[in-house]
Amino acid sequence: MQLNEQVGRRLRRLREDSALSLSELARRAGLGKATLSELEAGRRNPTLETLYAVTTALGVPLSTALTGAAAPSPSFDAPGTAAGPPTDGDAVTAALLERHEAADAVTEVFRVRIRPGAVQRSAAHLPGTVEHLYVISGTARVGDPAAPLTAGPGEHARWAADVPHVYEAPNGEVEGVLFIRYRPPA
Repeated sequence: MQLNEQVGRRLRRLREDSALSLSELARRAGLGKATLSELEAGRRNPTLETLYAVTTALGVPLSTALTGAAAPSPSFDAPGTAAGPPTDGDAVTAALLERHEAADAVTEVFRVRIRPGAVQRSAAHLPGTVEHLYVISGTARVGDPAAPLTAGPGEHARWAADVPHVYEAPNGEVEGVLFIRYRPPA
C-alpha cells in the first residue's frame, strides 16, 4: 500500500471517530470537499499545510495522521529509523522521528529541512502548542511573521505555534530538529 493511501485511511478513521461528515471536516479545515475526499481515498499527496489543517480541525496532533504509516526510509538522504516518512510543505520537508504521548502533552520530534529562499506560512495549531527548532546547519528565521526569531548552527528558537507562524531559510538551506509540544484539550 502506498504512503498516501495509508495516511488517507488514517484521516478517514480519525474523521469517522470524531463523527464528522466529509463536508463538515472539509469546512472546518478550510479545504474543498473533493480535496479531502481525494486525500482520504489516497489519490492525493498531502502537503504539511493540508495535514495541519485537517489534524487541527480534528483536534489532534499532526503525528496522529502519520503514525502507523509504514514507508520507505524517512530520512532525507540516507536510511534512518524515523517513525514517519518525509512530508513536504511550501518551504519545509519534515520527517517524524518520534512521538511521545504523556498525560500532560504530546511531543513530536521531526527532522526538518528548510529550503533556501522559500517561506512557509503555517496556520495556527491546536491551543497551547509550542514549537522549538534546534538548528544543525544554516540560519533559520521562524516564529511570529511580524518579528521572526533567528537561529544559526547550535542555536535554537522557541515560539507559540497556536498562532500563525513562519519558517524561512534566508541564507541557504537549513537542517534542524523541530520539537512540537501539544497540550491535551481541556
